Amino acid sequence: MRKSLTLLATGIVTALALTACGGSSTPSADTQTLDPNNPATLTVGASPVPHARILEFVNQELAPKAGLKLDIKEIEDYQTPNIALNDGSLDANYYQHLPWFEDQVKTKGYKFGHGAGVHIEPYAAFSEKVKDIKDIQDGAKVAITNDPSNQVRALKVLQSAGLLQNIQDDTSVLTISDEQNPKKLKFSENQPELLINDLKDPSVDLALINGNFILKAGLSTRDALVVESVENNPYANFVAWREDSKDDVRIQKLEELLHSPEVKAFIEKEWPNGDVTPAF
Repeated sequence: MRKSLTLLATGIVTALALTACGGSSTPSADTQTLDPNNPATLTVGASPVPHARILEFVNQELAPKAGLKLDIKEIEDYQTPNIALNDGSLDANYYQHLPWFEDQVKTKGYKFGHGAGVHIEPYAAFSEKVKDIKDIQDGAKVAITNDPSNQVRALKVLQSAGLLQNIQDDTSVLTISDEQNPKKLKFSENQPELLINDLKDPSVDLALINGNFILKAGLSTRDALVVESVENNPYANFVAWREDSKDDVRIQKLEELLHSPEVKAFIEKEWPNGDVTPAF
């Protein structure tokens, strides 16, 4: 089953209309078993693409034989999945990478655990004004995420293209120096899900976009001016859960299935150009 959830713009936690298979109704780990004749339901929040599509494959092709049934909740933004996981509306979520996860745990006080990386969606820079990154002029306007953990990632993509230099892990558009920004690029911050709209803004010369929103917009990294390398990439997406669920056999089984040869082959077949790359 695949459903959609959204978060109010205020960021206030709202009552989420989810089924009753959330964390509060999870059987204790010592009595929980998985039976293909009576599958156990696991409610998972995920970004629509590629996460929910990968989960759908698991749900259709792998989960039934493992005694597992996934109730997949599509979530567009980056805040709702952890809010819903924390309040027990979700059993797990699948959308985030380690830098984002660590920032959320530190700033929000979440008590979460996480699995191993499943896939990487390379960050990329797009333009509707120029055809080559070398044509970006001094003082160009660059649309960039307002999320700190992904903002430094975006800045490093610009560094790889020769537009910035000496970017550190704590660099942001607010702290970047003239020495680091020799072309005097002007940055416009926005929520990551809105950067696709910024790409169409006539005043924007370049937009850096998260991989899942690239896919949702029907774009491809083949059309990008510069693409993040996936080699030794620390931004692999993984499944997260509450610490008190770490022994939940349903989550353990999902983790196992997501790292199966079948899922790796599915990712490579669905996104052969590397828009999504297996991380295992």
